[in-house]
Amino acid sequence: MKHAELMKKAQANGLAALAVLSLELFATVVPSTAKADDLELMKPGTLVVTVQPYMPYTAVKDGKLVGLDSDILTAVADKLGLKMEINVTDFPGMLASVQTQRADITIGGIAWSDTRQKVGLFTDPPYYSPPAMAVSGTTSFPDVASLEGKNLGTVTGYVWAKSIAQVPNASPHTFPSAEGVFQDISTGRLDVGFLDPLLITYQQQQRPDMKVRIEYLKPPTNEQVTAHPDYKYFQAYMTGFYLPKQSPKLAKAVSDQIDAMYKDGSLAALITKWGGDPKQFLVPSPEMAAQRRGVDRPADWNPPSIAK
Repeated sequence: MKHAELMKKAQANGLAALAVLSLELFATVVPSTAKADDLELMKPGTLVVTVQPYMPYTAVKDGKLVGLDSDILTAVADKLGLKMEINVTDFPGMLASVQTQRADITIGGIAWSDTRQKVGLFTDPPYYSPPAMAVSGTTSFPDVASLEGKNLGTVTGYVWAKSIAQVPNASPHTFPSAEGVFQDISTGRLDVGFLDPLLITYQQQQRPDMKVRIEYLKPPTNEQVTAHPDYKYFQAYMTGFYLPKQSPKLAKAVSDQIDAMYKDGSLAALITKWGGDPKQFLVPSPEMAAQRRGVDRPADWNPPSIAK
């Protein structure tokens, strides 16, 4: 429509230069539309994003995404020349929005798992998450054995729900949100809550009155994982941005930008900004490559890393 109007105006005023301008405007539209089609977007030039309120990873403030994952995706979208449309839901809704193609992507500390990758696509890890526990008081829980017989909690849909269910004699509990986990730890109804590490440190800063602290779990041995397969989620895990199965080109484009951010130092800067240690969050564990090779990555794939 704009092209036709400009051409009509050019003819009416006898301005040939305006006709040239209209052709230039038309030329800028075509690559943008083609690019959007190439990236399998729901809406041309727009990345439809689903998140949950989950600071310091994701939240919406004044209509814009904030948090670690949000900052990473904003940088990626800028590089790809895409606007963002944001929808807010809960964690199960995030996953479902992608799996049913109601969103182009969802973000926010999402752990890679074989089950999830079968019904969706994961990008390369924007960061890795060490096994962290929210605890209260002075009691220490250094390893998996120390969790036996305890009241353990996590959020519904998180991978730790499977892990805590396998701890001998423990009482596993799941909650609709992390706030419920923190509340029950603060009141003594839970001994340990498994949550993303930056969420725990953020809670410490925002609610010191709850007296919740962070503790890191020694990862289980290979023998323990063999005996209890879901103990693998007590190990450090790969996060990922999650996309529909029908969007392989978009997933690759986002992965390429994430990989570049490892190399140019921008990811390390964002991890530091949000209270994390880049050496903990941007260096994969040795077993991570094998988890995805031949599954949703080529046999020679290596996870991105800041380690030389």
